Amino acid sequence: MDLYLGIDFGTSGARAVIINSQEQPCWQIEKSFNSIILKNLATVWQRILFELIEQIPCHIRQKIKAIAIDGTSSTVLLCDRQGNPLDEPILYNDYRGISTPKKIAALAPNDSLVLSATSSLVKLFWWYEQPIYSQASYFLHQADWLAFLLHGQLGISDYHNALKLGYDVDKLCYPSWIENLEIRSLLPQVLTPGTPIDSVTKEISERFQLPKNCLVCAGTTDSIAAFLASGAMQPGEAVTSLGSTLVLKLLSQTRIDNSQYGIYSHRLGNLWLTGGASNTGGAVLRHFFSDEALEKFSHQIDATNKSPFDYYPLLKKGDRFPINDPQLPPKLEPRPDNPVQFLHGLLESIARIEALGYQRLQELGATPLRYVYTAGGGAKNPTWTTIRERYLQVLVVSSLHREAAYGSALLAKRGSFVNEK
Repeated sequence: MDLYLGIDFGTSGARAVIINSQEQPCWQIEKSFNSIILKNLATVWQRILFELIEQIPCHIRQKIKAIAIDGTSSTVLLCDRQGNPLDEPILYNDYRGISTPKKIAALAPNDSLVLSATSSLVKLFWWYEQPIYSQASYFLHQADWLAFLLHGQLGISDYHNALKLGYDVDKLCYPSWIENLEIRSLLPQVLTPGTPIDSVTKEISERFQLPKNCLVCAGTTDSIAAFLASGAMQPGEAVTSLGSTLVLKLLSQTRIDNSQYGIYSHRLGNLWLTGGASNTGGAVLRHFFSDEALEKFSHQIDATNKSPFDYYPLLKKGDRFPINDPQLPPKLEPRPDNPVQFLHGLLESIARIEALGYQRLQELGATPLRYVYTAGGGAKNPTWTTIRERYLQVLVVSSLHREAAYGSALLAKRGSFVNEK
């Protein structure tokens, strides 16, 4: 039986999921990173990648037909001609290039994602001004570099990771304003996610006893992989991730990009995955309640009744979506003495923000919402689900599979299928 391996690299660890031809999970494993890693992060990633593969039982490894890897969006590396990192990777949330967008603004369209202080292109421009840039031959995303370790081909990415590099996902090319920049020579070739790149190298095949013809496919970002894992496939279906933050992704026939509201779209075949991310979410809940208290008090809430409290739950000022305002103040008052009432108000207010987010998308022309899958820790709270359904006015269910690595395994399977045609 043919098997397919998906590997997810997140911010705190990595996970591998193997599926069979019927897309059923048949093996999975995870590895956590050390809580504080200050140096040689790429070396840690490489070690974790190889340990994940090594710990898959040999008889399973020998049946793996294809592999795909997802990584954190806008986590990037500057590499030499052999693919060795020249500097520590710059992580997705690194603001060291905060002054750089002003220099790019004269070149890029006004609403371009690359103008964000943490975009991939901003990080490349920051490196461009450092002495080490003169030694560079490749600029790669986390998923690109990890896949290179398996297939040996440098300078290849996918259009999900490349979106924040300025790649035009509509015309499937770099725009002319990027083509004329000196940094253009370092930019990767961009493929459709799941496209077969090459078989694993001879060294990798022999080291891990993988089939010689085991394909490595172009990957994706961790959030897109999580969407693929959810089961959402039709326009109007959406995924809300209720983790530390609140992330909405709606599958739409229309592309929506609106920097005023913090909205952007990923290409997903012939459709568009449009949405945004709010700073509200589980991190606010855990600031006030333990996991045990959240479960206990949630059971005491009457989810059919509306809370009288209207909050905008943030831990510090500023939000990105559906209100894009870096100065937006948290609103957590008045706070009742009864913790059940306070939690009810928080859950209801986050649900209200979620509904406003989907409303924004539809006002701007996205396909009307008709179904919501939920990933993240909040998916396990039935009280919250009932409250959210009241605001969203559509059915809300848990994602079919919650692991991003499962979504990458699906990419590997589809890439293998395309390769056979």
